[in-house]
Amino acid sequence: MGLPRIRSLVAPLCFLLLASSWLVSDVDCAKKAAASAPAAAPEATIEEVSAKQLERLLEDKDYVAVYWYARSCTTCDTVLAELEHIDDDTDSFGVDFVKINDKRLAKQYGITKFPALTYFREKEPIIYEGDLMDEAGVLDFLTSLEAMDLPDRIEEVNAKILSKIIEDSDYHVAVLFYDKDSKTSQKVLAELENIDDECDQNDIAFVKIDDDNEAKEWGIEELPTMILFERGIPHIYEGDLLKEEELLGWLVHQKRHSEIPEITDEMKDKLMQMYDHVAIIFYDKDDKQDIRVLNELENIDDELEKEEIVIARLDNAEEAREYGLDHLPALVYFENEIPAIYEGDLMNEEEVLEWLKLQKYSATIEEVTDEILQDLIDDHEYVCVYFSGACEEGEKCDKILDDLENIDDELDEAGIIFVTTEDMVTAKKYNIKNLPSLVFFRNKDPLIYSGDLNDEDEVLAWLTDEETLEIPGKIEEVNIKMLEKILSENEHIVVFFYHDDDKKAQKIIAELENIDDECEEKDIDFVKTSDEDIDKEYDLETLPALVFYRNKFRTIYTGDMMKEEEILEWVLEQYNTKPEIIESVDRKTLQVLVNEVEHLAVLFYDDDCETCPKILEKLETIDDDTDKHHIQFVKANDEKLAHEIGIFSFPALVYYETGVPIMYDGNLKNEKRILQWLIDHKNNKLPKPKLRKRYTDGVEDLDREDRIDKKRSGGKKLKPIPRLDAVEQPKAPGAGAGTSGKDSGKSKTTKSAPAPAPPASKSGKSDTGKAAPSPSKGSNVAKKTTRDVDDDEGSLFLSRSSLSFSVFRSLQELLVEESVM
Repeated sequence: MGLPRIRSLVAPLCFLLLASSWLVSDVDCAKKAAASAPAAAPEATIEEVSAKQLERLLEDKDYVAVYWYARSCTTCDTVLAELEHIDDDTDSFGVDFVKINDKRLAKQYGITKFPALTYFREKEPIIYEGDLMDEAGVLDFLTSLEAMDLPDRIEEVNAKILSKIIEDSDYHVAVLFYDKDSKTSQKVLAELENIDDECDQNDIAFVKIDDDNEAKEWGIEELPTMILFERGIPHIYEGDLLKEEELLGWLVHQKRHSEIPEITDEMKDKLMQMYDHVAIIFYDKDDKQDIRVLNELENIDDELEKEEIVIARLDNAEEAREYGLDHLPALVYFENEIPAIYEGDLMNEEEVLEWLKLQKYSATIEEVTDEILQDLIDDHEYVCVYFSGACEEGEKCDKILDDLENIDDELDEAGIIFVTTEDMVTAKKYNIKNLPSLVFFRNKDPLIYSGDLNDEDEVLAWLTDEETLEIPGKIEEVNIKMLEKILSENEHIVVFFYHDDDKKAQKIIAELENIDDECEEKDIDFVKTSDEDIDKEYDLETLPALVFYRNKFRTIYTGDMMKEEEILEWVLEQYNTKPEIIESVDRKTLQVLVNEVEHLAVLFYDDDCETCPKILEKLETIDDDTDKHHIQFVKANDEKLAHEIGIFSFPALVYYETGVPIMYDGNLKNEKRILQWLIDHKNNKLPKPKLRKRYTDGVEDLDREDRIDKKRSGGKKLKPIPRLDAVEQPKAPGAGAGTSGKDSGKSKTTKSAPAPAPPASKSGKSDTGKAAPSPSKGSNVAKKTTRDVDDDEGSLFLSRSSLSFSVFRSLQELLVEESVM
């Protein structure tokens, strides 16, 4: 009786299977259409390799990171999406990052769960055991000394890895700058390999670098040269490099009894970039008196280290003259690269120590020479100079200086350099005759203060006044401190971000200065800034960039920056346009708001989210209500930032109370309930749950109509498949109890991997004989950081549409039912 019933079911079920094949066909068509569409801007992607390609790569490259994945792995695509954020970074560090789907080869390298990461250093593998979702942690591991360390070998590094090692290391790093094509360098290297293990035993890392340009960056003219870096401070070895035992003795001695290091002019500049407080002794190594002074100052080296003041010596009379120093030895203290000259007795080391501590901890206006002053005016946007003339202690000019020192800290916070000088060369150059006198240089343009020098508050108000800072007909150059102040105090600001050495940016500035006056008429401030790393600080993808700010909320200009009339029209449009009900914020602004606003609601959304516009429209109806309850409501289109706090589905609502985030887990289409939830949290009527962990199992509760996981598939957009609520959705094998994917603490992140046998010729191929496809980037199924290597069940159907899977399950269940009957 059962067989006819089964036959009667076969026809409709076959029709459903046929329909599912049509649906898959539609998806294939969408793929082809996407492929034929104009290519989007290339994104950083980790390259797919086969077993043979990996074998060749390991032969050719010193550092290779390999991401192992499997089609049956439910979390590989999510992890891959995170790691692709650092693909460009690994390239810049000289680390090749690839992915491979080859279970057989994975087993040979000790990989038993997916996803996994192996790091090959000169073919030697180690397995990363940290959190693969923490891309910053992965990058730090791949570029760390610990990961690169190989027994009985001096590790080769490139310039970027060396820079990271020097800046990040709290320990001692010995670096051999050499030329691999030089016979002398090869001889030295052969000798020094003998002491590599002894250096390891003494906690001295040992690396080598073959890079002429990097050597010049450190002022190294002869190769090979050995430099020991202690907390980033360079010590040059001046002995015979072929005598490895003597070198080892020097390295160990420097580690235990650090001396004032000998440096080059280039090293001095690098030290000032790395440290805020640097003291340099200019001397002549052939002068016995200079050597005696150095010996005395060695007595305060340890004290200065405790005070975090770096001290070094420089044998360069020509460089000293650039600071107006005609007599050696001489001591110059640099605070944030601003120099101050010591005029006391260098043989009195206690007096020197007290002076250096005074410079660091007290608000003092540095006295400078004409040479230093001219450099400051040339190199900095805002420099205030007190020209005292010849001034003795107790005189009126000296008392004025004492009063002005009360505002030194405020000017420093505003980004204004304040110095004093008795020298008259610069004063005469700018026709300054009346002394004492206060002159404010704004981008080299001088403005003389005509008020009361005895009233320091009046002086401070004048220096920081917008009219004082403004130069007619020019767009003001501001530093990062001044920009933050301007953004916090003004409603409408246009900012041009650029690189100082960009010739195109200079042409754009010339065009923009034609509309500066029109902006000023509307009370729109127009400034430019080229501070180092300003693009990272303000979360800008590229420079130059033109940005309009309204009460800190920004809009980026996307047109042609060489057409000033179009820019003016855009600026005035932004000025006259009513602001969005829920303001959009960038990463920088959001960080400021989180830190400064006590009650903040943030809606995280995404460009590919289909429901976000409708939800935004609904939430904008409660924006006025949140304002009444003193809750600021903003939106952020920042996927990376969302991922950092554990958000993988969009849209998502997070409430911040004094910087602490709380996730809303209800229906985002019910704006009234959301408003009540926000008010209850503000009034402490609800418990404070923790924000969802970064990476957990059992996240099906996020899959609701008002929230859509971002779909990714190799950078191509697929035609969306209509939702079929009546069809059972496939469940991921292993979904269930939640586990935290981000370790609370990492004691160890790696383990050694076994060396494999040579891979078979067909390694890297799937069972069908075709190259294994890369995993898709999005998944609504439960997320897990690892997956057993042999778990293949369901892999065929998980790669197809949910309809195909459901039809198969329905057919299977019916057949089982009929067999029971």
